Amino acid sequence: MSKISVKNPVVEMDGDEQTRIIWKLIKDHLIFPYLDVDLKYYDLSIENRDLTDDKVTVQSAEATLQYGVAIKCATITPDEARVEEFKLKKMWKSPNGTIRNILGGTVFREPIVIPRIPKLVTNWEKPIIIGRHAFGDQYKATDVVIPGAGKLKLVFESADPKNEDIELSVYDFDEKSKGGVGLAMYNTTESITGFAHSSFKMALERGLPLYSTTKNTILKKYDGKFKDIFESLYESQYKPDFEAKGIWYEHRLIDDMVAQMLKSKGGYIIAMKNYDGDVESDIVAQGFGSLGLMTSVLITPDGKAFESEAAHGTVTRHYRQHQQGKETSTNSIASIFAWTRGLIQRGKLDNTPEVVKFAQLIESATVNTVQEDQIMTKDLALILGKTERSAYVTTEEFIEAVHKRLEKDYKASF
Repeated sequence: MSKISVKNPVVEMDGDEQTRIIWKLIKDHLIFPYLDVDLKYYDLSIENRDLTDDKVTVQSAEATLQYGVAIKCATITPDEARVEEFKLKKMWKSPNGTIRNILGGTVFREPIVIPRIPKLVTNWEKPIIIGRHAFGDQYKATDVVIPGAGKLKLVFESADPKNEDIELSVYDFDEKSKGGVGLAMYNTTESITGFAHSSFKMALERGLPLYSTTKNTILKKYDGKFKDIFESLYESQYKPDFEAKGIWYEHRLIDDMVAQMLKSKGGYIIAMKNYDGDVESDIVAQGFGSLGLMTSVLITPDGKAFESEAAHGTVTRHYRQHQQGKETSTNSIASIFAWTRGLIQRGKLDNTPEVVKFAQLIESATVNTVQEDQIMTKDLALILGKTERSAYVTTEEFIEAVHKRLEKDYKASF
């Protein structure tokens, strides 16, 4: 069987625990037998990040800027327990946060809809895509524990003599308060503008209405900046194209948008600030059935860098079972789609439609393994109310089932 040639390299970022096991299975069964692809490999396991003082994470992001497309496995973000477990030098930052701050751009999370799998929000008929601003805010904030009485201030020292320095009083901690906590966070006009451009372009590409959300009634200056930039760009650059496609853009308060989302049938994109998008994308995933059925792609405003990954974590509980020699039934669908979305982007950039077609073939084979063959992992069987052991397959058996269907579809299509 001849292989399809991928013209330009793809950056591969390996990960941790159960998803690392799934990652190898996907490559061995669904990628390597069919593709001749140059993978620029970076090991982002927690052990290697610690060994390299996290330089490998920075290197993988820089390689993404160089080659344009990256495919990432789920990784551990260490807490105190993980520092002790792996005897780490320090509590390294989230690799996703590091990568996003180097690349910039917007994270778009979209559910993988399988009709056989019932939705928890039963009125959702069409996908809801969450565009998460992947820069700044809480994820690059500076926080502090206030030890006792004193004044907390926010200070800006201008580098431009034309602008005045700013000093604002935040809070006076008295003796009764017994100290407390403080937080300073930021974003940039450049990054917010890029976020808006990415969101408008995604809406036009998908032909879907776009909503942006803030709490500008409370954070009048901070969130107001987001609202103003979106509205200015829409009016000056995107409105005619939106109207030509019969779609629209609106700003909504975050609480109003969430309420409206739960009542709607879906079929739109929501552009959200970093933290809001982090939380809401998980809610949407569960509403559509499972966090294991959610894609996640990071796209820069100029389209020159693209990173795809699963929206879930490293599935530690299943990995502990694997370590004990027990069978596991881990949903690999989102990890499979991480590969396919990256390959589709590579094919589009390289103008190689056969690569795009192959990646789409993997997606249809994966969905139809569940939809038509009724072969699925335990999490999906439980959603269907099936608890008997015969209702689900193991981690390895599911990927093998996808492989068998893909092999047949590949021979019929190429």
